[in-house]
Amino acid sequence: MSDSESIIRIAAKGDGVTASGRFAWGTAPGDLLHADGSVERGPHHVDPPCRHFGRCGGCQLQQLDEASLADFVEARVSNASSAQELGAEHIAPPHLSPPASRRRASLRAESSQGRVVIGYREARSHRLVELSECLVLRPEIVAILPALRKLLIRLGQGQSTPKAKGKPGKHAHAKLAADLELTVTDQGLDLGIKGLAAEGLALTELLLDFARDHALARLTLDAGYGPDTVWEPEPVTVTLSRVAVPFPPGAFLQATVDGEAALVAAAREWLAGSATVADLFSGLGTFAFALAGPETKVLAAEAERAAHLACKAAAGRTGLPVHALHRDLFRNPLLPDELNRFAAVLLDPPRAGAREQVERIADSTVDRVVYISCNPASWAKDAAMLVDAGFRLAELRPVGQFRWSTHVELASLFVR
Repeated sequence: MSDSESIIRIAAKGDGVTASGRFAWGTAPGDLLHADGSVERGPHHVDPPCRHFGRCGGCQLQQLDEASLADFVEARVSNASSAQELGAEHIAPPHLSPPASRRRASLRAESSQGRVVIGYREARSHRLVELSECLVLRPEIVAILPALRKLLIRLGQGQSTPKAKGKPGKHAHAKLAADLELTVTDQGLDLGIKGLAAEGLALTELLLDFARDHALARLTLDAGYGPDTVWEPEPVTVTLSRVAVPFPPGAFLQATVDGEAALVAAAREWLAGSATVADLFSGLGTFAFALAGPETKVLAAEAERAAHLACKAAAGRTGLPVHALHRDLFRNPLLPDELNRFAAVLLDPPRAGAREQVERIADSTVDRVVYISCNPASWAKDAAMLVDAGFRLAELRPVGQFRWSTHVELASLFVR
């Protein structure tokens, strides 16, 4: 092995790799990795724009220029396809979401030496990085964090825990630890706080004042028994393909508006003219409402009850031909006889994939399948079953909604 080697690609977890198999974090294609581990920057290495990069575990790829970032997203998808020998006929250029576009965030809040820290965990650590900026989140999410820290300090002062037996005094302040869910909705910012309780009039008024002063769409607290709504002046909704759908606390939503639009556009194009579509793992109806219309009826099957009911309510109010079905497709997948009634199937399962359901699709007479995935590895294993059953992988579209992250999504079309 020579003393210095070039980085030729970025591996799935974000490390740069040389031809001989040496790994180096924080590198870009074209960088020179020396024998002592030092790195000489190449033409695709840029200065990371965020001051937290290198500590915060939220981003892994801010050192890549735009071309290298696009190449990484495309390679994650194409490599997964090649590994299972799927024979993709066409791989489209990747879609990348821009900075400051992510509309939902799951953050952690913990007290430390009289302060409250809100942020993401460090890479490979339980320590939190306090966010003073975040270049991937929507500005309204970042803007509320300083005020939210102050609120949590006051809430934490109201949390108490019994002192150890034999110790003087009745109570001691508990160490604050909470999970925060922030989502941009049609009515504004939806804030969920999990792990804290607000007992007493003073704390409740504090929460109400905070929600009012910051024009929150909704504020919920979850002390361990499910979310309780503290503030919601009007029902919270998210608009999916021009349909306002009720948004349950903590419900799944595509990370960015533009990323959702890219996935929806693929589904619309590929399923145009299909008279009946089974939308499996349908959630709130992201794809069901995009596909339903005068020429297309959609079955929207979803196991999570709140999401199912939200989809059903929106379909009923709009009169669109969407039939919402409450069904656990892992334990009770649609059978071949049921699937045979549909001209096409769309599925968008969780990260683990949908092996049981895909097996039934393979045994059915359905000849057109659109598979949306947030995990190229599990998608490729499911896709192999479809190919073995006589489908061909007609097109792949990589989507990088989680900018500067190794998390990659895709849309794929299978035709029998």
